[in-house]
Amino acid sequence: MPRSPFFWNIMARRYARQPIADEASYQRKLEITQSYLRPEMELLEFGCGTGSTALIHAPHVRHIQAIDFSPRMIEIARQRAADARTSNVTFQTATIEELAEPGGSYDAILGLSIIHLLEDRAAVLGKVHGLLKPGGLFVSSTACIAEMGWLPRFLVPVLSALRILPNISVFDRPRLIRDLEEAGFTIEQNWHPGPGKAVFIVARKR
Repeated sequence: MPRSPFFWNIMARRYARQPIADEASYQRKLEITQSYLRPEMELLEFGCGTGSTALIHAPHVRHIQAIDFSPRMIEIARQRAADARTSNVTFQTATIEELAEPGGSYDAILGLSIIHLLEDRAAVLGKVHGLLKPGGLFVSSTACIAEMGWLPRFLVPVLSALRILPNISVFDRPRLIRDLEEAGFTIEQNWHPGPGKAVFIVARKR
């Protein structure tokens, strides 16, 4: 995960107020995800931020465990859940590496706008695979910085090294897909809305 929650704690309230940058793509991702959801499902979302996506999916499943390592993000998420009177989402300050649940605990895991922030991508994908039930789903939306032009490819590593930005890894879609396959997943959906957009992938545990 990123080095420290400090950056995200500072950004939490601004992040919560920001409108969705690409509402049409976001709605399409919600639709694709919900086409896989069932009322009996147990979900985990790691890197849940202020909880908006978890709360949208909550009516479609039994329970969602939503975690983020920023206490301020989780504070906002819990207030949103209370305001929405949503009782089947549990928000917790934690990283996925810290989870002690036994293997095979979840029907689906969501990792949205988080994979490019991981310091050890392979380890986390392995953890995701282990936490899923046989045939479970991993849904991700990931910024593939290596495909976003020369300026982000140059600036992001520099700003991350200077700690102006959180840790951000630079890789392309083929590398991401290879990492998922090597972790034991089969790609079921691979959707890229367009240049500069995050790639959306639904992968199933083999």
